[in-house]
Amino acid sequence: MMKRIVPWLVGFAVYGLRLTCRVRVHNDPRGRIRSQTGRTYVFAQLHAHQVAAGMFGDPGTGAMVSRSADAEMIVPTLRLCGKTPVRGSSGKSRKGGATALHCLVRHVESGWPAVIAVDGPRGPRGSVQKGAGFLAQKTRTPVLPVLAIPTRRWILSRTWDRMQIPKPFAIVDVYFGEPIDVGADDDMDEIAETVRRSLHELEHRNDLTERPDSPTPKTAILLRAA
Repeated sequence: MMKRIVPWLVGFAVYGLRLTCRVRVHNDPRGRIRSQTGRTYVFAQLHAHQVAAGMFGDPGTGAMVSRSADAEMIVPTLRLCGKTPVRGSSGKSRKGGATALHCLVRHVESGWPAVIAVDGPRGPRGSVQKGAGFLAQKTRTPVLPVLAIPTRRWILSRTWDRMQIPKPFAIVDVYFGEPIDVGADDDMDEIAETVRRSLHELEHRNDLTERPDSPTPKTAILLRAA
């Protein structure tokens, strides 16, 4: 009984937190993509920003959730925040992950956005797997790198991803990178690296405490300046 109640208690707690927070959006390309192309998009975010990202977003956004018992905790939260959970895993259960991605393909093809925590479910933090690029390629939609950074937050420093939780009445700044178009013949490793660098640069620019290292090697900077 408690296993069913606790996730909903967590969900209502996050939903209540959401009601106290205010969102500021920066460099938002969603309206332009919708109006100019008629397409939707695939959000690419870091695992650490999942709670903060729950403070904003498009209703109906599909979110891939692993089949683990721990992941059951976030399903009610997603539903209460207007997201659509899609079950699967990019970890040991490869079949589950593939099934979830194909379900997300159908979801996006129906006109809804999707979101993938690109370094989940086990990291390492800031690494990028191929799921977002695969989904964008199959649905002919762009990848939107996005960060959600609370002005006041708790950081769970002992977790692998350094999960961030907004404090009540925080402002959540949402930063978008430039849309990444994925062609039918594009290499998924190269797309993953493009997404990684975009998120890395966004975090370095807007959250130095979490990403102090520059995404661009110093030698490249010196060569451009010469």
